[in-house]
Amino acid sequence: MKRYGPLNSDMSKTLADIGHTDTIAIGDCGLPIPTEVKKIDLAIEQGVPRFMTVLKNVAEHLVIEKVTIATEIITQNPDVYAAIQALFGEAIPIVTVSHEQLKAALPETKAVIRTGEATPYANIILHAGVNF
Repeated sequence: MKRYGPLNSDMSKTLADIGHTDTIAIGDCGLPIPTEVKKIDLAIEQGVPRFMTVLKNVAEHLVIEKVTIATEIITQNPDVYAAIQALFGEAIPIVTVSHEQLKAALPETKAVIRTGEATPYANIILHAGVNF
């Protein structure tokens, strides 16, 4: 058994396979995931697991150089937006695009991790950095 990191085998392998400039998304339970993109479905029921729980876990194990979120989260889901800001602070740029633009970028991601989150616009694209 693994000692450290995500226990979900699909998530663990996907994170290990991510290279510099690759992207991976984490989404709420309503985010439409393109058929051609790998879906790692962690959702158990509405609200479980929470978006921020999964995001914090992934951020702990992935070098992130930038994140992309939907502009709509700022007004439609201020609590999750504040939590994202607190997690990344000034160290990692947070880029905002329309929700439609975020969804249009999903086919380019290596995978989408689906959470049980059931609040609006709790979606993010993580842009992988490099650890040297």
